[in-house]
Amino acid sequence: MAKKFPTHPKHPERICWGCDKYCAANDMACGNGSERTAHPVEWFGDDWIEWSRGEQE
Repeated sequence: MAKKFPTHPKHPERICWGCDKYCAANDMACGNGSERTAHPVEWFGDDWIEWSRGEQE
């Protein structure tokens, strides 16, 4: 991704994370589908970055 990807955004549900545009969830410009792409924190919780790096015990 071209932009710096935020690890803990305040309101991830308000943005589509499917491409570098980071459009508002109700105004997706890229045509990335009919639904927005969720941020990993929404799927995996606040420690998603450690989980993705394999740092959990």
